[in-house]
Amino acid sequence: MTTNLTGRPAEIAIDFGTANLRMIHRDGGVIFDEPSLCCLTGLHDQPRFIAAGAPVSAMTDRTPAGMRVRRPLRRGVLQDIGAATHLLRYAASHVIKRRAFRSPRVMIGLPADVTQAERNAMLTAARDAGLNPVCFVPEPLAAAIGANLEIDAPQGTMIVECGAGTTEVALLSLGGVCLTRSLRGGGAELDAAIIEFLHARHKLLVGRSSAERIKYAIGEACTRGGAADAIEVKGRSLVSGLPAAIRIAPTEFADVIERHAQHIVDLILEVLAETPPELSKDIHGQGIVLTGGGAATPALREKIEAGTGLGVTIAEESGLCVARGLLKILHNGSAAS
Repeated sequence: MTTNLTGRPAEIAIDFGTANLRMIHRDGGVIFDEPSLCCLTGLHDQPRFIAAGAPVSAMTDRTPAGMRVRRPLRRGVLQDIGAATHLLRYAASHVIKRRAFRSPRVMIGLPADVTQAERNAMLTAARDAGLNPVCFVPEPLAAAIGANLEIDAPQGTMIVECGAGTTEVALLSLGGVCLTRSLRGGGAELDAAIIEFLHARHKLLVGRSSAERIKYAIGEACTRGGAADAIEVKGRSLVSGLPAAIRIAPTEFADVIERHAQHIVDLILEVLAETPPELSKDIHGQGIVLTGGGAATPALREKIEAGTGLGVTIAEESGLCVARGLLKILHNGSAAS
């Protein structure tokens, strides 16, 4: 389940996602939940910290020359150790101030197929931020625990963790990961596809925050059976070069959503094709559980059901499943296993 580093129990768990960073305290639950963003200046010399987390959201795509907003993770992988260190230090300052302890021992959730180099990068960032890593936990396992799935029994459970940077399909049994495959590209890739669609079809340039808002609007339209007003989209016209606003029907994005969902279906089919017969029988009876912030992506459940012939369930508060699972592991003392 975990990789033990010190043999001492963890006090805090970290769900470090491409979109959000969450810190979970053993006694207080989620005590920090802000965007995984960091703003630095003086990038060509020695970068100087400006802000991190929620205050940076409004700065995205609005910074002057010499100042840049960074996302420490890209496609679920730590790409910028310096930015990650600043963000973790910022989050820890809130936690330490409220909880009054020094050098907290932490458990960190990571993708199930993380490489040793990626693991070492996260270790470096955490230690440079003044944190003391105890162990790592596979995120699909934490998500399954947070979704209240019975993973310790001798039966197969399939979970699809739909994150912003990584989509992971994992087959679990007897409290461990039997088989896993990942797609380095999740909700953030759908945002990029929406941006590309608007660029190609409507000659309109929009930022990632606008694309994310459009994605949620499409999801609301699908929830209501497609009965929704046109979505107002603001950006810069490639034709005039001026600020512009257009209204687009949610149905126009159908092909974009379809292609995104198909990549996930193909990943699931790959795992199912390698699943041992007895575990395959279990999955046929139990179906597939979707977790993560992208679990409610428009038409994703329907596409998976059609492509696999299996029932699909979206976990309650799917975006918090990893955090809830890490909290349960803290309570059960599994970090020292």
